[in-house]
Amino acid sequence: MDEHISAEFSFQSQFVKVRGSSMHFVEQGEGDPILLVHGNPTSSYLWRNVIPHLSGQGRCIALDLIGMGKSSKPDIAYRMFDHAAYFEGFITALGLTNLRLVLHDWGGFLGLHYAARHQDNVRAIAMMECVIKPMKFSDRSEQTQAIFKMFRSDAGWGKIVGENFFVEKVLPGSIVRKLSEEEMNVYREPFLEESARKPVYVFPNEIPFDGEPPDIVAAVKSYDETLATADIPMLLLAFTPGAIIAPADVAWCREQFPSLTVKEMGQGIHFVQEDQPEAIGRTVAEWLGGLD
Repeated sequence: MDEHISAEFSFQSQFVKVRGSSMHFVEQGEGDPILLVHGNPTSSYLWRNVIPHLSGQGRCIALDLIGMGKSSKPDIAYRMFDHAAYFEGFITALGLTNLRLVLHDWGGFLGLHYAARHQDNVRAIAMMECVIKPMKFSDRSEQTQAIFKMFRSDAGWGKIVGENFFVEKVLPGSIVRKLSEEEMNVYREPFLEESARKPVYVFPNEIPFDGEPPDIVAAVKSYDETLATADIPMLLLAFTPGAIIAPADVAWCREQFPSLTVKEMGQGIHFVQEDQPEAIGRTVAEWLGGLD
């Protein structure tokens, strides 16, 4: 694990209007954009210790997805296709071109879905612990199966919305080190009210497990097939033990994406930016630098 991990979020908040709502972002550096995309239940805060090691390669922009972080919380369904519309709107609103994407968790779905449909606007893709392909419950541990099947059951709403279980338990339980109370409070802040937790509930119900939901499964298969033949360099950071990307998934990715480079990063579960931010930033920066 990296030794110097700060809780401080020393970036100036910026906002842009997208589809009638405000989306929050921070940035550092100059040049072609490097867009860092988080997943559930995090925000741009997840990237705070990665950005300083990466910003020498370009204009690092970390956004808060709609309904997350400091972005607006409109009354929408918060399905992945809703997020995709706001994500694409964010890129358009800021006029971002020649993109390098750095993706985590559901940011993987959004970034890969975008890249497959806008290949001419994406120069490179770096990803870690992403939704990279359809999954099977049988490939997951019994504990993971039990938790995520519960989230998708009638009990899921009470657990995630009523108890804020994803923020209070799943998040810290998927990090090797112990988060400070200051760090936990930043992650809690967007979801202090139960009414704000709908996005956190919808995300696990969208995971493409065993063919459901079928439209998400189809979208994932589509971007996998498209990017397999696209001329876009890709980097996969693999962690041990990982949570979404297991060794079998790394092997699948090597076969699926001919342009893929894999870097074994050592210890990490899921929210790996909270354990190895410097290593992640430096590894992605070195890889991007080698592409120029």
